[in-house]
Amino acid sequence: MTKLTEKQKMMQGIEYFPSDKLLQKERSDAKRMCMQFNAHDIDDRKGSRKIIKALFGECGSAWIEPYFFCDYGYNISVGKNFYANHGLVILDAAKVTIGDDVLCAPGVLISTATHPLDPVKRKKGIESAHPVTIGSNVWIGMGAKILDGVTIGDNSVIAAGAVVNKDVEAGTLVAGVPAKVIKAL
Repeated sequence: MTKLTEKQKMMQGIEYFPSDKLLQKERSDAKRMCMQFNAHDIDDRKGSRKIIKALFGECGSAWIEPYFFCDYGYNISVGKNFYANHGLVILDAAKVTIGDDVLCAPGVLISTATHPLDPVKRKKGIESAHPVTIGSNVWIGMGAKILDGVTIGDNSVIAAGAVVNKDVEAGTLVAGVPAKVIKAL
């Protein structure tokens, strides 16, 4: 039986050590690209898009306002007409799949990473990651946080400041901490 690498464990949602040398290098590479994007001439939209397309695993069409940060980049997939205002952070240790026509207000955080509740494991530096899926025609309000393992259905709205720790059905408005259904749209 072949022993899994830390990256393979990460990609499979198994507990892994993010301190692994390869994972550290890949995060550094992504940080460099984010820094390049954030420092890029704002009037050169074509050049900015080129950096994002090189960073992301898949990219339909996207405009992201600086500042943007991610962990790996290659785990991010966005559809057509993706727009993110200033301060988007995507912690993409697992896949982050975003549909078409998605809007992110300033300060949105999407995190696939989590740490164990067991303090002994936490002290060892173990973490795990679970995919996030955001459907099409979703609006994510200012300062909202989407946590690991969450799926947000098409045509939904995540209110400003919401912390989404459970799946959101299609055509739903959620708000609060933790986010709760406000109404069907």
